[in-house]
Amino acid sequence: MKKSICIAAAMLLISMGGFAQQPAAAKTAAKPHAAAKKAATVAAAPAATATAAADPAPTTAVVETFLKRMFGYNENVAFHVASVKPSDAHGLSEVIAVVSTPQGQQILKFYVTADGDHAIIGELMPFGTDPFAKDRAILKKEAFGAAKGPADAPMQIVEFADLECPACKSALPLVQRLQQDFPHVRFVFQSFPLVKLHPWAEAAARTLDCISRQSNEAGWTFIEAVYSHQGEITEANLKEKLEKYVGFAKQDPAKIAACSQTPETIARIQQSIQIGDQLNVSSTPTLFVNGRGVNGMNPQEYDAIKAIVQFELSQATQAK
Repeated sequence: MKKSICIAAAMLLISMGGFAQQPAAAKTAAKPHAAAKKAATVAAAPAATATAAADPAPTTAVVETFLKRMFGYNENVAFHVASVKPSDAHGLSEVIAVVSTPQGQQILKFYVTADGDHAIIGELMPFGTDPFAKDRAILKKEAFGAAKGPADAPMQIVEFADLECPACKSALPLVQRLQQDFPHVRFVFQSFPLVKLHPWAEAAARTLDCISRQSNEAGWTFIEAVYSHQGEITEANLKEKLEKYVGFAKQDPAKIAACSQTPETIARIQQSIQIGDQLNVSSTPTLFVNGRGVNGMNPQEYDAIKAIVQFELSQATQAK
């Protein structure tokens, strides 16, 4: 299971003995890419006796012991190991842990070397003359969410988001500005519901999927409606609220509700999550601009993100 929390980034401040916390009102991290690009060794794990090539990934028990040994001094911090699996980089295992504090939950992601001697925190970056080609190809083939913009656009921008995620709601104005400034680019909203954290996110994603299959425009109307009223939705009133927002999108609430419960729709949402997993999505919202991952979509940093879009659009145009 590889699930991320509704935050732009989670950083472990070993040297300071604490965690970088997100502001409660806006769970986006300032400058997430600087942190991602400066991956740093954060701790040593028990030494392994086998060779690096033969060493297996650490077990969940070993990871739990490591975390307790590192942070057991803080009784307000609890960890749950979500996954341990091989990373895209040969010789590194990827570990995802959920960190619970009185301020909320965050994701801690780090990598363990094959010899079991070191842990590395940060984000792996693709490398090569066209480092984003692999992810771009995956998205071009597999992205299927609510779309806006010409089907034959020179490039596409895909956002992985969760309808219950406050940071995704905060990022919507940024996405809308990009849509206005780049009308010839294809935008896709790809659902990535964080089911372990957000109780109604998956149901909303299934509803959106059914609407979008009827009309992309209606899908975007539903997205905007849900984000506008996000704070009003609870598990208790979910059915009533979703029906209301389906009506805003000028769709039949009964027909959409029935569609959302079908095995096909449930499978499509799982497929959407798997696409995000395949692309190592580790936070929502995450934007892929021509295959280039951009975390931390802070509206205040619009000019920086716009520059990335302009640059990638020029690269896509030159490639044709």
